[in-house]
Amino acid sequence: MPASRHPHAPRDIVTPDRDITHAHFRPGDQVVILKGISGSELWGDAYKVVTPSWHTPTDEDGWRVYDPAGGERTYITAHPRYLVHLSSRCPDCLIYRQALRAYLVPRLAGADGDVDCGWYSVTHLNQVVHVADARGGQ
Repeated sequence: MPASRHPHAPRDIVTPDRDITHAHFRPGDQVVILKGISGSELWGDAYKVVTPSWHTPTDEDGWRVYDPAGGERTYITAHPRYLVHLSSRCPDCLIYRQALRAYLVPRLAGADGDVDCGWYSVTHLNQVVHVADARGGQ
């Protein structure tokens, strides 16, 4: 079932303040961009980090990531603060996941199916941008 936009999705107050450097990730890393919840668990899109790439929406170093499911946007560029290691061995990413889950799950309790909070969009340059980073015209 496709994810639905929750009509009262909370504003993301965790990701915009996430302090993670470009060097935290390496080519080959398996990552996820967390977009919402499924039941009581975080939910998002999984990618493989490919190569450094300029993230135009923030004017900062980003990462080109590959979507193994392919589709219209097989490759996108993302800011490091959007990326989370899938491995539970990464303390920084684990802390971020726990903070996002503690904030988000109680606010969307009782939602049916996968809930996309609508925090991310993709520009015409295939660059994912968080609503807190969006600039006019993007």
